[in-house]
Amino acid sequence: MAVAILTLPVALTACGQQEEGPASVKEMMRDAVQPTAEVFWGSAGWVIDETGEHDLTPTTDEGWKKAQDSAVQIGQFGVLLGSEEYTKGRGEDWAKFAQGLTEISKEAEQAAIDRNSDAVFEVGGRIYNVCKACHEAYPQTAGPEVDPAAG
Repeated sequence: MAVAILTLPVALTACGQQEEGPASVKEMMRDAVQPTAEVFWGSAGWVIDETGEHDLTPTTDEGWKKAQDSAVQIGQFGVLLGSEEYTKGRGEDWAKFAQGLTEISKEAEQAAIDRNSDAVFEVGGRIYNVCKACHEAYPQTAGPEVDPAAG
């Protein structure tokens, strides 16, 4: 059920996009990519607070499935960001960043399938690095936006 809840906003966004055109990059990042990446990143590592150390590794089949599903979705976002609608008017490196996200998502999915917390943590850092490099090359105020109204 949690997987259905996680994927429902993305599915609804996709339905809306088919009728209204693609979301702007800013909207896609805010409403889909960031929350999905946070699900994956929240599946490894530790939090240390006043009550002690808390391991974020999933402990249930459902938790591992959420990590795996988020990895798959990250890859789908990479494919979408690499599509002509989003690469038009941007440099070659935009497509390379999108491809990098797609490629690393496959490793992320496999790490979740393998239930390998160390690998999830390591590949999560690499996903972050791809995102960070793209954001440095394309700050929010730079580059063309896909205009949803232009469809």
